[in-house]
Amino acid sequence: MIETTANEELLTYAPPPEGYVSHSRLERVLRSGRFAVTAELNPPDSADAADVYQAARPLGEVADAINATDASGANCHMSSIGICALLTRAGYSPVYQISCRDRNRIAIQGDVLGAAALGVSNVLCLTGDGVGVGDQPGAKAVFDFDSLSLLRTIRTMRDEGVFLSGRKITRPPHLFLGAAENPCIQPYEWRPDRLIKKIDAGAEFIQTNYIYDIPLFEAFMARVRDAGGDKRAFIIAGVGPLASAKAARWMRNNVPGIHIPDQIIDRMEAADNPSETGKQICIELIQQLREIKGVAGVHIMAYRREQLVSSIVMDSGVLTGRRKGKARP
Repeated sequence: MIETTANEELLTYAPPPEGYVSHSRLERVLRSGRFAVTAELNPPDSADAADVYQAARPLGEVADAINATDASGANCHMSSIGICALLTRAGYSPVYQISCRDRNRIAIQGDVLGAAALGVSNVLCLTGDGVGVGDQPGAKAVFDFDSLSLLRTIRTMRDEGVFLSGRKITRPPHLFLGAAENPCIQPYEWRPDRLIKKIDAGAEFIQTNYIYDIPLFEAFMARVRDAGGDKRAFIIAGVGPLASAKAARWMRNNVPGIHIPDQIIDRMEAADNPSETGKQICIELIQQLREIKGVAGVHIMAYRREQLVSSIVMDSGVLTGRRKGKARP
């Protein structure tokens, strides 16, 4: 048993630097004006911590933060908070994803405090997929919150130091708050408005779903800029390597909001090495996204292919000579 003195405890709970809401590396990178990289760790169907660390290693080489998904697709895996605990223990910076599907407000507020005590500095607030799409459709959904009310709640805990009940929190959590957005789902003209509502609720960074259609995303970002969203939150665009033309078609036909243009599928179809071509397409997308005004970083989702992430980022050149840019409020 490790004994902790009162002084050591106070040092552990040091407030964030002036101008920051957390101790997050991701927040520091974004506010300094540098192009950020985040990546998604797909949780194992395992109780072995080694499986988490094996997946985290190639992500940690290049990512400013690693997302721990929370039963995405309503499928059961190792818990997000458990993965975050393992990642912080190993020195990684995790993004704690919270889905509103499975827990009520009492459990969620308690988990937020527990995650912060473990050293988690980033939270991504999600409404969550319905249980009917997962592998246990008989599960009882909760949805006590949606992403907007979850953002407001955690912001209240952090900034006002109280639970929703009004009861005081003796030491509030220092958290950098995020939300997700899907720019490629119709009606397209509504998506920027939805993003602004999330920013109003407390989101300080936004991670998007997969972007394969650059012109469609450029139109989305133009509307976001017109609404001033890029000045109020950091937009991190989602990308991922395609494994095959068959996988690309399946995603386009079965995953809402993922639009993969015909030319990308045709290119995958004609490829001698589809996996390598999918990786190259991902690199090209990152390079194009970096040039879009208002894009502050990329979020890489390589399902069960985390080993590709380090080389994708390095080959894209987005980290080459990365220096501090103009600071953001």
